[in-house]
Amino acid sequence: MDLKEKTVVSLKKYDSGDEFPRLPAALPQASVLIPLLLRDGQLRLLLTVRSIHLKQHAGEVCFPGGKAESGDRDQVHTALRETEEEIGLPPDRVQVICKLFPILNKTGLLITPVVAFIEDSFKASPNTDEVSEVFTLPLEFFTKEADHSGYPVPSVFGPTHSFMYTDPSTGNIHQIWGLTAALAVTVAVLALGKQPEFEVGFNLENPVSGFKDMLNRRLSKL
Repeated sequence: MDLKEKTVVSLKKYDSGDEFPRLPAALPQASVLIPLLLRDGQLRLLLTVRSIHLKQHAGEVCFPGGKAESGDRDQVHTALRETEEEIGLPPDRVQVICKLFPILNKTGLLITPVVAFIEDSFKASPNTDEVSEVFTLPLEFFTKEADHSGYPVPSVFGPTHSFMYTDPSTGNIHQIWGLTAALAVTVAVLALGKQPEFEVGFNLENPVSGFKDMLNRRLSKL
């Protein structure tokens, strides 16, 4: 198998499918797309920078995605619709691999991560009302200690992780932290089969079980 095929096989093992616990009907939901691509024989991850004009998380690095709407068929549809709106990625150019188990963030929003492959030839057309920049970086970056910092500030995943990345094509420096960083680390470990050089603080030995435990703990506090 080539690298892409191996990656798909590895990630599909962690597909949550429809295995969701009983959730409060009023719980707001959202989905994010975690886009992978192959470039020069290397797995890369696509990220966006939120517009500085947004009311929430302005200027932060994140995955494309957003809140579910009444017309969405499922969590995957939400992720694809929001991604097309934000960066112009057509759904028919996305190969969905799996859904990871949902995460309940600190504000009570249930977020489903959807992992997918996109074509290396994709050229983003950012909606400037929402996105100021789109960039890619090596997935392996999220297993390295060199540009990583960990903080004993509690998050839904445990300690808060932060990475500083300098884009060689633009010179722009990006901080990738919090939930975005934790998801990037998780996908890097699952896709590459490689443990990080730093202490993660959450369960990567059995990630599906770990996601379930985190969600159940958060739900019990609602």
